[in-house]
Amino acid sequence: MSFEFPLLSLIIWLPIIFGIAVFATGNDRNAQLARSIALTGSILGILVAIPLYTSFDSSLATMQFVENHVWFERFNVNYHLGVDGISMPLILLNCFITPLVIVAGWQVIKTRVSQYMGAFLVMSGIVNGVFSSLDAILFYVFWEASLIPMFLIIGIWGGPNRVYAAIKFFLYTLLGSLLMLIAFIYLYQTSGGSFSIQDYHQLAIPMTPQILIFVAFLLAFAVKVPMWPVHTWLPDAHVEAPTGGSVVLAAILLKLGGYGFLRFSMPIAPDASHYLADMMILLSLVAVVYIGLIALMQADMKKLIAYSSVAHMGFVTLGFFLLNAYGIEGAMVQMISHGFISGAMFLCVGVLYDRLHSRQIADYGGVVNKMPTFAAFFMLFAMANAGLPGTSGFVGEFMVIMGTIKINFWYAFLAATTLIFGAAYTLWMYKRVIFGAVASPAVEELQDISKREFVLLAILAISVLWIGIYPFPLTEVMHATVDQLLAHVSISKL
Repeated sequence: MSFEFPLLSLIIWLPIIFGIAVFATGNDRNAQLARSIALTGSILGILVAIPLYTSFDSSLATMQFVENHVWFERFNVNYHLGVDGISMPLILLNCFITPLVIVAGWQVIKTRVSQYMGAFLVMSGIVNGVFSSLDAILFYVFWEASLIPMFLIIGIWGGPNRVYAAIKFFLYTLLGSLLMLIAFIYLYQTSGGSFSIQDYHQLAIPMTPQILIFVAFLLAFAVKVPMWPVHTWLPDAHVEAPTGGSVVLAAILLKLGGYGFLRFSMPIAPDASHYLADMMILLSLVAVVYIGLIALMQADMKKLIAYSSVAHMGFVTLGFFLLNAYGIEGAMVQMISHGFISGAMFLCVGVLYDRLHSRQIADYGGVVNKMPTFAAFFMLFAMANAGLPGTSGFVGEFMVIMGTIKINFWYAFLAATTLIFGAAYTLWMYKRVIFGAVASPAVEELQDISKREFVLLAILAISVLWIGIYPFPLTEVMHATVDQLLAHVSISKL
């Protein structure tokens, strides 16, 4: 489907333009102006993205809202954009999270306000570019550009070890991406000089090159997800990042890796995807089980939630490589759900940190006595993180477990342990932080959430319950695209 109005370009460039306008406000004497422009830009970002859903034809598996213009004619590089049932929900998630992050930092960030707010707007536009690019070079440019704002956010506004965490994040993700670029160059030569991702899906590549291409993509996407054992950058980045940085990192940037598997690894190297599926499933199960146990040992709330993210994203890669509709659609739901839940969990930790300046579980206790409204929200998100039925956390995990049973009962048994481990580490943390007698004079002084914090957490709570109770509007848009992807992978195998 072509769309006469360049909607995707607007969705990409409007936040970037507003981000530049925020930068232009200059020093902190204009901080309130910077905040207002940033909030306006982020809200407009949601509004212009709404037609992606309302005008989307869920019966079509083809790309919609397509834009295609020559960029570098000599190398056949095009400014080629389009979305399908896989990328469209992720763009909406990104546009939804951005204003929440802007509002979350409204009073907390007091220095370099314009740079902080502008960085999130620019990153929002860049990430939309990643999800909508249909040209390999355009995709690669947006992919690498997304590192820069997050690198700065961690490195400037982060904690005491922010420089170490920022450099580790940057190097891990950059080195993996260089192999992806090599794969793109090989595909360019093989396709007769095309950087069109859709052209790559039609290539008949021999098995050995397919495996090499798959491995190159794997190293780029596995770091981003992150999969075990290349996950070690994530806890450091989360612990040092400011609250807004942690929210975007967990809710949005981790999804770039999952998206890459569906857009590149599986359709371009379908035979290799079948051949290496058991390896991918086992790596995913290690993340689910082993990282879940590591999360149980954490004394820092942020680090616990960071390891929880690794375990939940292990469910995503598990679902993808089951190579059945339940698995892939469940993994997609899990990605969207994780965006809401992990974002909410990090915001809750941020609420406590802003008051007590500590993330250590042992420094809290009895918070419910002083912050009952906050405790109620935190309980909902903790239950969702543990996969409680009726919340979005349950839907994706249940679908993936259903898909896993079709492949192997013992795989499903191991995957289902996440419901046990997730409940153990999340509720253990919640009990020690929230319940009991007031633990210290500092907790005695706590004030319940403000109206601004209430609105943020209420919006995320509604989202978590909506998908948990009625996921159909989300799953409906995926069916045709997922069925086409599975048909393509299966036909290639035959």
